[in-house]
Amino acid sequence: MNQSQPDNTKINQRDRSSESPTADQQKENASDRKVAQEIRRAIVKDKSLSTDAHNIKIIVQNGSVTLKGPVSSDDEKRTIEEKAAQVVGGSDKITDQIEVAPK
Repeated sequence: MNQSQPDNTKINQRDRSSESPTADQQKENASDRKVAQEIRRAIVKDKSLSTDAHNIKIIVQNGSVTLKGPVSSDDEKRTIEEKAAQVVGGSDKITDQIEVAPK
């Protein structure tokens, strides 16, 4: 049985887009790093989330959070958004680019 490898070309191109922040653009701002760490801890601590959800990209720039990457379900997407909003004090500081992976 031959299975083709997944093609992430479109996602990789989107992640390199100048309009969308990437992790390498995150500055060495101590408060931004702390926010990213707190969000990551909250996500990883939740064992009901999938490995994909645990590995979501968290980019913080001047207190604004961008969440990127695939998750398994709408529930996971919502849970991650809620955890990030709790850390930053509201969903108005969050840009959600999380995608629910097709099943």
